[in-house]
Formats: sequence, C-alpha cells, structure tokens
Amino acid sequence: MSEQNDHVVLDVKGLQTYFYTDDGVVKAVDGLSYQVRNGEFVGLVGESGCGKSVSAMSVLRLIPYPPGVIAGGQIVFKGEDLLQASEERMREIRGNRIAMVFQEPTTSLNPVLTVGRQISESLELHRGLDKNEARDESARLLDLVGIPDPSKRVTDYPYQFSGGMQQRIMIAMALSCDPELLIADEPTTSLDVTVQAQLLEIIAKLRDEFQMAVVVITHNLGLVARYVDRVNVMYAGKLVESGPTETIFAEPKHPYTVGLLASVPRLDSHHKVVPRVIPGLPPNLAHLSQGCSFAPRCAYAMDECRASAPQLEPVATTGAAAEASGHERACFYDAAKLEKVDMLD
Repeated sequence: MSEQNDHVVLDVKGLQTYFYTDDGVVKAVDGLSYQVRNGEFVGLVGESGCGKSVSAMSVLRLIPYPPGVIAGGQIVFKGEDLLQASEERMREIRGNRIAMVFQEPTTSLNPVLTVGRQISESLELHRGLDKNEARDESARLLDLVGIPDPSKRVTDYPYQFSGGMQQRIMIAMALSCDPELLIADEPTTSLDVTVQAQLLEIIAKLRDEFQMAVVVITHNLGLVARYVDRVNVMYAGKLVESGPTETIFAEPKHPYTVGLLASVPRLDSHHKVVPRVIPGLPPNLAHLSQGCSFAPRCAYAMDECRASAPQLEPVATTGAAAEASGHERACFYDAAKLEKVDMLD
C-alpha cells in the first residue's frame, strides 16, 4: 500500500453507544475500535443485533436521542473528532465528505419526489450547482450506477424502479458529492444474488474511480470474500477478530468467526452440504455477563472466559509477524488448537 493510500481516513476508538430502556442499558456498541485507510474496502460482519448498523449510524451521529446516546470513545475522521463537532459542522460532513447507503431504499427514498430531485438536493446544497446543472449531474450519476436512459428517468418516482434499481439510486445519491468515505449498510438486503454481485461490483469500481474508502456492513460472507480488503468481525457490540480478508477466510482464529464461515456452504467441499448453525442465541445486550459474551455458545469456553473478557491481541506465536499482518482476535483459547470444523460437529 502506497504512502498516500496508507493515510487513515476513519479511526474509531473505544466507541460506546448505549440505549436506555425499561429493561436496562442496552450496550449496542461497547468499546469498538477499528481503522479505515484511504482507498480501503473494509467489511463489518456478524449476526443481526451485534451492533454493526448502530456503529455506522454513530459515525454520522444519527443515533436517536432518547433513548440512544454515544456514551464514550472517539470517532476521528481525517484528524477531526466528530463527537466534538457541532451539529452545524456535522451537516456539512454528512452526505458530503461521509456518505451512507441505507439498507432499505424503499423507506429511505421520498415517494413524492422524483429521483432526480432527491439527488440534486445535495448537489445544490453542498456543491452550489444551479437546478439545471444539478439535473444534468443527477443524470450523469444515474448513468454511472447503471440506470438505463438516465436523462429521462431522472423525472421518474421511486415506485417506478425495482428494488435493485432503487439501491443503485441510493448509491448515486451517496456519490453525488465525491465523498471521502462511503458507508454501505446492508446494501444488498432482499435482492437476488445476481443483483447483489452487480451492486458490489459497482461500489468496488467507484471506489477505485473516486479513490474513496468504503465500509460495507453485510451478512453475505461470499461478497466479503470477493470484494473486501479487510474484515472486522463483531459480536455483542465488540470486535472479536480483525484481519486481511484472505487471512480471515483461510485461518480464522476466533470460534465465532469459525462458526460464521462454517455456516456458509462451500462448492469446494468434499463433504455432504448440511446446514450448520452456531449453537444458542445471541446474548441480551442489556444483561451481558462479565466474561466473554460468546462463552455460552462456545465449545472451547474455559473458566477464564467466563470470568473476564478477552481483549484484541495479535494472532501468532511471533508478535512482530502478527502485527505486520494486522490479524487480531479477542480470545483466550490457544489459536493453534482451534479447529475450523469440529466446533459445530
């Protein structure tokens, strides 16, 4: 990676986002830390309810208050701590320098405005274009994301597009101001596999064209394997494993990551394809135990796991090699003894 691409665009440090409910304090994100570098494609994966979307909403400070509050940590974007920025400053950043593609385009797009108008709003606000210039730029962006006949379709309404086309429109809106960071929250939800691949191909292509950093939140590990440079695995509001995509898929070193990968059927497997699931249920984030949150579901759990929570540490017998690869995990069990398949047999 070049010196230019090595620059850190986003540095999340010890992020804590809590929701205060009648059942107690829900620690949706609890001490999350990760970095995204210039031009890097980072994947955030994990089961539903592990805090992926909440962490993304926290970056843009879109957590609804009440009941939600960002209780601690730092979100440093290009050297600026967004948690210390004024609301006016955040309005300058949202949709301009940091853009987000939400997971449900049908609820994110305004049904009474044309798609061209919805794209042109940010162009007029952030880039100072007049209406005619904004309309032409909107058509160009629709063409960029593969919408046929874009000069005519800018006058169409969201209901006149399919789900996949609506998600393309959301991507066009996100790219309208040439953001330095794009966050895509489950951009392929409810779409067939062909359209899913097309959308990720578009994002990957535009990442290279615009030289922007991308964070994609997804359950689809197949798409992660193909497009993402680095994988962050979340569980119960924390990062449990992080590393280069090839390393995570070839040598997962946390039992939860092993479980996620084992639940995906493989075409190269010589064994009969059978459903594999991680035993048990995700924890109640309002009533977490003092130890490792994954311990109740883990076949390798020890007394130490139930007594205290492990911290992210380099994976390797030689620390220098692990630090160089950037592969980390939060687990007490000996990584060398971890079996990829036996945990779920």
